[in-house]
Amino acid sequence: MTNPTSTTNDLGAPAAPARAGRREWTALGVLMLPLLLVSMDVSVLYFAIPSITADLEPSGTQQLWIFDIYAFVLAGLLMTMGALGDRIGRRRLLLLGAAAFGTASLVAAYANSAETLIAARAVLGIGGATLMPSTMALVRTMFTDPGQRAKAIGLWSGVMTAGIALGSVMSGVLVEYFWWGSVFLVNLPAMALLLLLGPFLLPESKNPEPGRFDLLSVPLSMAAVLPVIYGLKEIPAHGWHVQYVLSLTVGLLFAALFVHRQRTTAHPLISPALFRARGFAPALTLNLLSSFAMLGSAYFTTQYLQSVLGKSALEAALWALLPSVLIGVAAPVTTQLVQKGVDRAHVVTGGFLVAACGYGMLALAGTDSMWLVLAGAGVLAAGIVTVIAQMMDLAMGAAPAERAGAASSLMETGAEFGGALGMAVLGSIGTAVYRHGIPASAPAPAHETLGGAVAVAQGLPGRAGAELLAVAREAFTNGMQAAAIAGAALLLAAAALAAASLRGIKVRDGQE
Repeated sequence: MTNPTSTTNDLGAPAAPARAGRREWTALGVLMLPLLLVSMDVSVLYFAIPSITADLEPSGTQQLWIFDIYAFVLAGLLMTMGALGDRIGRRRLLLLGAAAFGTASLVAAYANSAETLIAARAVLGIGGATLMPSTMALVRTMFTDPGQRAKAIGLWSGVMTAGIALGSVMSGVLVEYFWWGSVFLVNLPAMALLLLLGPFLLPESKNPEPGRFDLLSVPLSMAAVLPVIYGLKEIPAHGWHVQYVLSLTVGLLFAALFVHRQRTTAHPLISPALFRARGFAPALTLNLLSSFAMLGSAYFTTQYLQSVLGKSALEAALWALLPSVLIGVAAPVTTQLVQKGVDRAHVVTGGFLVAACGYGMLALAGTDSMWLVLAGAGVLAAGIVTVIAQMMDLAMGAAPAERAGAASSLMETGAEFGGALGMAVLGSIGTAVYRHGIPASAPAPAHETLGGAVAVAQGLPGRAGAELLAVAREAFTNGMQAAAIAGAALLLAAAALAAASLRGIKVRDGQE
């Protein structure tokens, strides 16, 4: 299959880019399957962990690694794999990643020890790091018509966002009726389909002059990303302890070294020229803020459904699917608006304002406001997905085609940082308000988390348990309200930044 490209007319002027046909759209459908599964694997163990614990008997540390190592490896290798795909070919890297992802899924499903499962989850993270930037880079090369590319990227953004919500629900259903390994086996048909159809449907594309692969940048990038992600991930649960602040500091120091390396080496892993492309830097920044807002809210809404409203884990996950309905509507509608001539700056600014309204609804929630919380989460998600789709389209249009993998991986790494930062900052605000609302006489676990208060309340006699539970639920809700106000303020600032930084930017295929 040949890649649709721009041509020139008889006068030598650039003609309109070739429009993608049925084969390209079919190929997009094939690409959506691994993307969905990679995003689902972030949350697919939510309900499987108790069964895994009972079967494999991992230590507390091993249990944490079973859950977290996938996301850590994924985040740490995104930039490396994006740059590698630009050099060896995005389709080749995608198929190698699919083979690794499928093999690791099979090993994980039948793991007979915690060590084996941890190793398999690490390989899943490596596979996921190859799949995510490769899919977006291939979308960039298959859809050269700006309008079609915007639609394709809107679908990509919606599938990736929906996958995270769907993963927890699927794990709950599968664990309910099958054994815990089934949450990994669902990956196999999609990866097999990709391996069978990918060579025929997907075009190979790579940088024709990639230069030498800078091996030193690989450990530097991982040393920058992993400590920061780890520190930000632990702060909401345990507070600003010395070891987490130290982890953040070490990561930031390595980040400075990584940036220096990219600016001074002849063949950087991430070319500084990407940031000189008009529109790329604003897209990266606004995409990070979007992820901050999205995952910062998820930290509260999932706990609210379970621990405040008393829903079971599976019930909470099923109710949490409702807000994702608006995700499927938001990206296509806003893509149509941009294609009909509405300024992208206005659309993105509007998306941030809509998301701020979602946070405003969360700020009004009480301890018995399920529908208000679900509606607020839906409005927030719709606004954020609008921004994500537009920013990814802007970034991929601004980046040269030969650096599509690096551009995609940089956007996705920024999203990982933004999500972790959102959970850390908003989670810390909510936790501080929660702890202030718990009486000093309450047992220590009740001061730590709402889950701890629920566990303590179940062991207290008579009305004491019910009273502690009521106070804890009220304190958590107050914390969610405070975090929502902070989130709304951030999104209003992001709306102003979008209006200022995106004004007049009309980027098409790597050129102003």
